[in-house]
Amino acid sequence: MTTAPDGTAADPGTTAGTATDTDVLVVGAGPTGLLLAGDLAAAGLRVTLSERRPHHDRNLTRAFGVHARTLELLDARDLADELVKTGRQVRRLALFGRTPLELGGLPSRFPYLLITPQYEVEHLLHRRALSTGVDFREGTALLRLRQRPDAVSADLQGPDGTRTTLTARYLVGTDGVRSTVRRELGLPFPGDSVIRSMVLADVRLAEEPASTVTVNGTGDAFAFIAPFGDGWYRVMGWLREHQVADTEPVGLDEVKEIARAALGTDFGMHDARWLSRFHSDERQVPAYRQDRVFLAGDAAHVHSPAGGQGMNTGLQDAANLSWKLAAALLGTTPDPEALLDSYHAERHPVGRTVLRSSGAMIRLAMARGRIRKAARDLAAAAVSTLRPAVDRATGMISGIGIAYPPAPGEQRPSGRRAPDLVLAEGRLYELLRDGGFVLITPPGTTLGPGTPAVRHAHWSDARRACALIRPDGHIAWAEREPDPATVRTALGRWLR
Repeated sequence: MTTAPDGTAADPGTTAGTATDTDVLVVGAGPTGLLLAGDLAAAGLRVTLSERRPHHDRNLTRAFGVHARTLELLDARDLADELVKTGRQVRRLALFGRTPLELGGLPSRFPYLLITPQYEVEHLLHRRALSTGVDFREGTALLRLRQRPDAVSADLQGPDGTRTTLTARYLVGTDGVRSTVRRELGLPFPGDSVIRSMVLADVRLAEEPASTVTVNGTGDAFAFIAPFGDGWYRVMGWLREHQVADTEPVGLDEVKEIARAALGTDFGMHDARWLSRFHSDERQVPAYRQDRVFLAGDAAHVHSPAGGQGMNTGLQDAANLSWKLAAALLGTTPDPEALLDSYHAERHPVGRTVLRSSGAMIRLAMARGRIRKAARDLAAAAVSTLRPAVDRATGMISGIGIAYPPAPGEQRPSGRRAPDLVLAEGRLYELLRDGGFVLITPPGTTLGPGTPAVRHAHWSDARRACALIRPDGHIAWAEREPDPATVRTALGRWLR
């Protein structure tokens, strides 16, 4: 049972008189769906997670990198330090083999790109979701969904072919680029294929590359090599003269040919454990919310793999949506509809920016001809040497620089990412592990009666400012020297 705003017991299984089987049905158990489901269940909600695959294949994974902002969000769930142990840290990225992009100066506890396979991320998130009580339905496909004003009905087919109907208060589609949820909503997925016949491989190398991450493009070919840290390397590449359908098999000889064309050597590749071919699209759904149904991750946006931002953007979608859904369902927000609408308002522009920036990177790698290559080299040099360009590029790729518009009634720094402040009670992102807001006030300050339930922390120094930090690590409100009434008013805008 949950608690209603008036302090009485409220049954989360009913809404406007309609009985429901679950509070939230999450469709798709990739990283985005796992993080979202785990967050909601940790908040005390009933969560069902359906996944059409009967099990996860550890090798069928394209994502390989976790950026600083995503690590911060995992830190707020006590998962980052364990994940870091599974991979290798990259503090410098070379653009097209020439100019380095420094990540070591990022203002974060994680000033690097962590190279680790997607299945390591999924393993931690799956374990957490199980521990919080998520009801897993593996091998269960969504067939149809129907929305009512107060609930969503979903027709599901289990692994034995049995069909059932499940009713939820909200549904979230995290079911990938070929999303059934998006299809059922009738939403378009406009965009184009940016590159065809890209190959992926996990291989061993006879020669270790000089750089941790090796990448270069010649206009007719490009290749990327990064280590997993266990003797295996992820290789991604493309060859202009060899464009075939995704269904065509990939051989190790083809991967080696691409590497030699782009990098001048194949580093003695051998013993491929996985080979795949795919095409890369640039697409984004126009609306991340339709009534009681939301889209997140690849179901909402897909883009070039350049920059390794796909999985990271999806995880950040989930972190933005989960606390808002929990607040709406538990009645802790004064305006549930406005808060839920803010998911699209905040995350759609981020998805669009990632789509454009990753597309620009892949097009630079494919640049052909002397003039275009010279322009590419000039752009790469500017990104790695001009301070404003450096800050913008590293902030965008790492996610550290992502800021949302100020919330209605608020001013900057509202919407900006909160750094991992060291407070009297500990690090901020440790305090966020409760899943709620954190209010930071001067030392010795106490909260009066009637104050909404928040985690109260104090500065470790004598500063007089106050700040309210959202559960996703962004600033809700801040002011230099507010009086107690101002603090209570600010809390009232965010919490019931």
